Amino acid sequence: MLSSQIPEEFKDIRPYTPDELPQVFAELMADEQFMAVASKMVPDLKAKLGQLQAAASASGTSSLSNLDVQKMFFYPLVKHIISSCSEGIDLSVPEGFHREQPHTFITNHRDIVLDSAFLSFLLVENCFPTTVEIAIGDNLLIYPWIKKLVRINKSFIVQRSLSMREMLRASQVMSRYMHFAIEEKHENIWIAQREGRAKDSDDRTQDALLKMMVMGGEGTVIERLRQLHLTPMALSYEYDPCDFLKAEEFQLKRDVEGFKKSKQDDLVNMQTGIFGKKGRIHFEAADCIDTWLDTLDAEISKTELFPLVAKYIDRGIHRSYRLFAGNYVAADMLSGSVGRAKYYDEAERGVFESYLAERVALAAKNIEARGLKPDTTFLRERILTMYANPVFNYEKATDTDGCCA
Repeated sequence: MLSSQIPEEFKDIRPYTPDELPQVFAELMADEQFMAVASKMVPDLKAKLGQLQAAASASGTSSLSNLDVQKMFFYPLVKHIISSCSEGIDLSVPEGFHREQPHTFITNHRDIVLDSAFLSFLLVENCFPTTVEIAIGDNLLIYPWIKKLVRINKSFIVQRSLSMREMLRASQVMSRYMHFAIEEKHENIWIAQREGRAKDSDDRTQDALLKMMVMGGEGTVIERLRQLHLTPMALSYEYDPCDFLKAEEFQLKRDVEGFKKSKQDDLVNMQTGIFGKKGRIHFEAADCIDTWLDTLDAEISKTELFPLVAKYIDRGIHRSYRLFAGNYVAADMLSGSVGRAKYYDEAERGVFESYLAERVALAAKNIEARGLKPDTTFLRERILTMYANPVFNYEKATDTDGCCA
């Protein structure tokens, strides 16, 4: 789809279109900061961008789609990250999953950059017809080249640094764009179930997200939700590379009045998330909620509807977690029991305990570097909670009790 075919109101937030790519590639190649940073990750960067620009400009009209760019440029990069920073990645979808229908994958959120990148990689690997358009907050687009790069990579921008009135209008535009992407562009969408990462891994869908979604579309509120084909998806990392940074942030917010992360903090989180140890990675989709939405009373009030839908999405995500030995060890350590010991052996417990000590030490070192005294008991509890909460949520969602099962 060309830029002239997309409503003007989406111009500032939508992904770039194929006819815009040649100019954007030229701008990136002329950006010294981008070339210096990206060259460390992509060998022969200038040559590769030149090839993409030439392909995009062929015959005077673009012959290169955003999906082509993902496969040629981003896919090999993500594949390298997977091979060097993880022990493998896989995707599970329900039997009979409708791959040709666009879906809005609404997921829990662990990593700033890689959650959506891994999903796109997996959709290509599993022969889906397209990847995902990605909702990304403008607070992360701290340099112009980052904004350009993510818009090449099929991202649309969630505008956050706005007044109340501007925020309402921006939410309306974004909602209309999501409906347009699903219904007219036939693209999948990835969106996190809440603003920002759930740093304690207690994954809950925000009502406000659902309220935004129904600002676009046609018909009743239920019909507007249905038009987006919401599909809960759980993503599970055996290890979260940013766990110690999240624990550090918890203590800083507790002890430093008005603490907010800096741009440098965001950069460190992004870099650590990309290059840090992840262990095994699993993505699992639950059933699309369309059929369930059809069972609801058409006269249900919004006050009842949004919490009900959020809870249903949460249950789909929680039931779809892949739980690793470390999750069960953390749950037992936090609750002071051994009720889940059948899910791990002594060697696995020892590995996780050593890992935990290492991560607490890293968080403590960072806090000391800021001139503050680390609370190692608190930091340990925070990291344990991050790994234990998926277990607690899974047990509630599946009506099982890990201590007694």
